[in-house]
Amino acid sequence: MNEARPVTRIQQKNRATILDAALDVFSQRGFGGATVDQIAATAGLSKPNLLYYFPTKETIYEALLGGLLDTWLDPLRAMRPSGEPLPEILAYVQRKLEMSRDFPRESRLFANEIIQGAPLIESELSGALRSLVDEKAEIINQWADEGRIARVNPHHLFFSIWSLTQHYADFDVQVRAVLGEGVDDPFPEAEIYLTTLFTRMLTPS
Repeated sequence: MNEARPVTRIQQKNRATILDAALDVFSQRGFGGATVDQIAATAGLSKPNLLYYFPTKETIYEALLGGLLDTWLDPLRAMRPSGEPLPEILAYVQRKLEMSRDFPRESRLFANEIIQGAPLIESELSGALRSLVDEKAEIINQWADEGRIARVNPHHLFFSIWSLTQHYADFDVQVRAVLGEGVDDPFPEAEIYLTTLFTRMLTPS
C-alpha cells in the first residue's frame, strides 16, 4: 500500500502564496469576476504551476472558504455565560471590530459569498452558525431575565453587531472617503462609538 508523499516546504509555500493571491482577487472581484489567470498573475506563478496545486477556480475558492466560517465563529464562541454580561458582549463587539481591521479581505470574501446566496456555505450558515447563535441567544435572554442587561431581541442584537463592525471592512473605501484626509485609522473612534452605543442600549434602566 503506497503512502502519500509528505508535502514539501516549497509546496506548502506555493499553496499559501496561491491562497493569499486568491484572497486578493476574490475579495475584489467576487467569485464570478475572478479568473485563474488573474490569481496566477497575482501569485507570480504560471497558470500550469497553479493548476498543479488547485485544478479549478472552484477548488481554490472552496479552500479559502473552508476555514473562513470557523474563524468568523471564534469570537462568538468566546462569549462566556459565566462572565459579566455587558463586558462579555462588548468584548465580542471589540473582537469583531478587530477582525474587520485585521482581516478586511476575508470579510469582503465572506460578504461576497453571502450576497451571491451563499452557495458553498449555506448549509454551514443554517447549521453551525445558527446553532451557535441560538445557544448564545439563550444566554442573552437569561441575562435579561436576571435583570443584568436590558431586554433585547438577541438575534437582532447579533445582526446589528455584525453589520456595524463588518461595515468598516466591507465598505472601507466609503468610510475613508466620508471621513476625509487626516483620518488614517477609523477604528479607535469606531470602538469608542460602538462601546457607547451598546452600553447605552444594554444597560438596564
